[in-house]
Amino acid sequence: METDRNGLEVLSREECLTLLETVPVGRIVVTISALPVILPVHFSVVDGTVVIRTSPGTKLATATRNTVVAFEADSVDAQGEVGWSVAVTGTAASVSDPVERQA
Repeated sequence: METDRNGLEVLSREECLTLLETVPVGRIVVTISALPVILPVHFSVVDGTVVIRTSPGTKLATATRNTVVAFEADSVDAQGEVGWSVAVTGTAASVSDPVERQA
């Protein structure tokens, strides 16, 4: 088991994707009017990619069009003693292919 300098366990990509599939809500960090904004979103993991549905013309859709975003999801037990957090940074892109949209 690998740990970071704070003693936290470092998870593999596969472990992170598996954990992400266990929760329905995460948070996306976008820039709106030059300020960071954190928005709760429903999401899915499709073929190793975090997918968020949004409507055209919304601030989220505009803010995430081919821009760098951060995404985070987590789970913590009721006592706050055990939990996990997965953070992802990447470029947001719209999905236009009908087959991909269906997935």
